[in-house]
Amino acid sequence: MAVTRMTTEQIKAGGGGRVDRARLDATTEDDIRRHMMEDGEDPDAESRFVAPILAQDVRRKLGLTQVAFAALLNIPVATLRNWEQNRFTMDPAAQTLLRLIDREPEAALRALRGPQAA
Repeated sequence: MAVTRMTTEQIKAGGGGRVDRARLDATTEDDIRRHMMEDGEDPDAESRFVAPILAQDVRRKLGLTQVAFAALLNIPVATLRNWEQNRFTMDPAAQTLLRLIDREPEAALRALRGPQAA
């Protein structure tokens, strides 16, 4: 998307960024499809949306406290609390780790805890 520089006067003259409802309402499904193809998207592709894994759901499933789960993940407790309270979005690597723990908890816990003392 191109960035257009405008003066305050140009913005005021142009309606201050108001949405042109008539133009928006006139947009057809064919227009949307064409725009998607122009943007390099496949309008016929299946949605790639994957629901996020919530940290508190995984933690509760394992029966761990916030302190114990943060220690297991080797992250500060404050980071875990921020995730659980939706203050910050997890990066994709953290989401992937939680997905692995959620789907294969025994294997993930073995890997995260390391070799046990005999």
